[in-house]
Amino acid sequence: MQRLSRKLKAENKSIGFVPTMGFLHEGHISLVKKSKQKSNVTVVSIFVNPAQFAPNEDFKKYPRDLRHDKNLLKTIGTDYLFIPEVSEVYQTNYQTFVEVDEISRILEGEFRPFHFKGVATILSILFNCVLPDYTFFGQKDAQQVAVIRQMIKDLKFTTEIIACPIVREKDGLAMSSRNIYLSINERSDALVLFKALKLAEKLVMEGERLADIIISKMINEINSIDSSKIDYVRIVDVDKFSQVDSLISGSRYYFLIACKIGNTRLIDNVIIKVS
Repeated sequence: MQRLSRKLKAENKSIGFVPTMGFLHEGHISLVKKSKQKSNVTVVSIFVNPAQFAPNEDFKKYPRDLRHDKNLLKTIGTDYLFIPEVSEVYQTNYQTFVEVDEISRILEGEFRPFHFKGVATILSILFNCVLPDYTFFGQKDAQQVAVIRQMIKDLKFTTEIIACPIVREKDGLAMSSRNIYLSINERSDALVLFKALKLAEKLVMEGERLADIIISKMINEINSIDSSKIDYVRIVDVDKFSQVDSLISGSRYYFLIACKIGNTRLIDNVIIKVS
């Protein structure tokens, strides 16, 4: 992969990179399409990364369908598909991990303490293999994007991170590989995350500026569904990813939700600019 990337760069071709864990859906495809617009060559990786799963999480059960993924990527004109083996990435006696300190400990880090260490490590490895000029992520993983931006800044990687809008089903559910775990009833229940985000937008539009009040009403909305179990509902500054008490005109904020519907953990968010 490195030799190929160096050859492409010697030909003055820009490389766009879409790192994935496979089981691709329209959200992933939107990232590939964006890469094809911005880059001369698009590389997609598929690697279900064991380092970002805790022992009690769903690494072995994580959905996989490589044949489907290959056909889909071929159909939309992906240039290269990079599928390293776990034994190639984490060789015998592997010892080096990357941690982004502060931002990795909050929100997702509180509930998944292994997660961002694994994410930062695998992306460091993939960046060194692919040597991308641009790397594309979905906004749904907002904190992951913030963590990787910090890592790139600190470790002086040269790739530019481009965050792309969340792709949703027609009824508003954010597309996710984990949606396959939802039963028919849970699939309907899961819409409560989107409803809570729309409620937040409505409250802000009507002039509410106190974070606690907005969050309380979002929580009430989510708790109206029996199958829901909230991990967190938070409002953070888009740039600093720090929690806020009140909203300031002209600023942008992430409204973030992490919630289990049945046994399936979902995340969702919306960016709201306060007028």
